[in-house]
Amino acid sequence: MTILRKKNLIVPMAVLMLVFTGVLSGRTKKKDPPKVHVGLIEREYLVNVVVKIAGPVLESLSKNQLKERMPVESAPNQVADRKNYTYLEALGRTLAGIAPWLELGPDDSAEGKLREKYILLALLSIRNATDPESADFVNFTKGGQPLVDAAFLSQAFLRAPTQLWGRLSTSDKDHVINALKSTRIITPGYSNWLLFSAEVEAALLKFTGSCDRMRIDYAVREHLNWYKGDGFYGDGPSFHFDYYNSFVIQPMLLEVIQTLKDAGDPVNANYDLVFQRSRRYAAIQERLISPEGTYPITGRSIAYRFGAFQVLAKMTLLHALPENVSPQQVRAALYTLIKRQIEVPGTFDENGWLTIGVAGHQAQAGEGYISTGSLYLCTTGLLMLGLPVTDSFWQGDDEKWTSKKVWDGEYFPIDHAL
Repeated sequence: MTILRKKNLIVPMAVLMLVFTGVLSGRTKKKDPPKVHVGLIEREYLVNVVVKIAGPVLESLSKNQLKERMPVESAPNQVADRKNYTYLEALGRTLAGIAPWLELGPDDSAEGKLREKYILLALLSIRNATDPESADFVNFTKGGQPLVDAAFLSQAFLRAPTQLWGRLSTSDKDHVINALKSTRIITPGYSNWLLFSAEVEAALLKFTGSCDRMRIDYAVREHLNWYKGDGFYGDGPSFHFDYYNSFVIQPMLLEVIQTLKDAGDPVNANYDLVFQRSRRYAAIQERLISPEGTYPITGRSIAYRFGAFQVLAKMTLLHALPENVSPQQVRAALYTLIKRQIEVPGTFDENGWLTIGVAGHQAQAGEGYISTGSLYLCTTGLLMLGLPVTDSFWQGDDEKWTSKKVWDGEYFPIDHAL
């Protein structure tokens, strides 16, 4: 065997050549770091979005300082009135969106420890918002708006029955139940508002075993009557080309009927029907996201930002995406959309509170009923964070969503009405 002799060092030439060629090719004895999947990077970013949005609300309310700290931005002639409602809006809407993530519970991972922190902040916030003796006790009875946000708070409990409801003390549960029942003095409008009453009653049914069933039956029946076709319901008898099918109608209709099913009510046919319609609406939503991560700005309440895509996020959470729509393309689309909106300068004020707008601070984008607390409905576009880190949704490379395929000149499946 050929060897190299130098200063009594004997090195087999074959070994020397392996070392030499390894250096030339960039190979060293040090192992390459493990590959981090892009989906996990995107998840970490979205968890940080939760912290950025929810942090100021829950940190303040948990210390009984929400009314002191949170600014109230609204139309110039509406600020005084909106102060009656904006604090419950901020709590209910924030928790409605992050509840599935909280429901994963704590664990020893960095994210699991962060969840524990936010679960505890949420529990303290719920206590302070619903205890009549608390400095941050919020309005559940004055005006009509409290019914809306009692419904979003109810939605949070339905989405996190273990971590939010189950970890409340007995006295805190009593305060919540009293607060929800107190909204019964509010008469809902003949529109999507019927579902706010129904959602409150669904939570009462789940957590107390009884409810005002008429409020549920009436809301479900009327919305089934208001169905317009191809995955869209009217908001009342009339059709509105806006995102209220995603903000309110389809998620709450599904949750109310699911709660009835869980209680042993024979409503399987209705659930299957509304579920099929929601899958179709999710398919349409996926196609609305442009290659650049933008979407059509149409209709009311556009200041709720990416909350407009709650149904797509919810179908992802339920593992119910439509045919020809992969989890990886939805992940890429929603991540791109959320990142684009969240990073526009002016989206947050200097203290970290959301401002009115779609792309940054655009005060004119808020209707008279919009105030700072209203804006936290954007969190409902993050429901997919309720899928654990091990779920296939977070695995694999990004895939192009439909509009990206179209405008890149690639194959894409054509669309079909329901």
